[in-house]
Amino acid sequence: MADVMMTSEQLKEHIPHRYPFLFIDAVTEMEAGEWAEGYKMVTANEWFFPGHFPGEPILPGVIMVEALAQLAAVCFLAEEGQEADLGVFTGLDGIKFRRLVQPGERLDLRIEKERQRGPFVRVTARASVDDETAVQGSMSFSLLAGDERDDD
Repeated sequence: MADVMMTSEQLKEHIPHRYPFLFIDAVTEMEAGEWAEGYKMVTANEWFFPGHFPGEPILPGVIMVEALAQLAAVCFLAEEGQEADLGVFTGLDGIKFRRLVQPGERLDLRIEKERQRGPFVRVTARASVDDETAVQGSMSFSLLAGDERDDD
């Protein structure tokens, strides 16, 4: 298992997500503003498993995509000098689900910057279990600072 660079508690310094919507357990490696790797331990007591699906729990694909997005947000919001404090989706492209993920598995996450224009970022993303791809594709998001969200 890779060393932990940033725990789930330390992640909270960079992204606003909290239980039950924080889907990263740790960041293992990162070059802020460029790429990051981390993981989510998939446990049997996740709040969504009783309904997805009874008797045959499967990690929802949207949760895998959200975990990747949270990793990307940490990567870019942790960049030195970054004024933004929130990353929001602007698009998903070519997202493909390749493998079911079930309780007891570790979902490894990796994102890498494709391009950035101002606050708009596009990343290549991949989540896998034992190096077998579970989901992959590209996602885009915008980095927002608190003053850009005020409604005054």
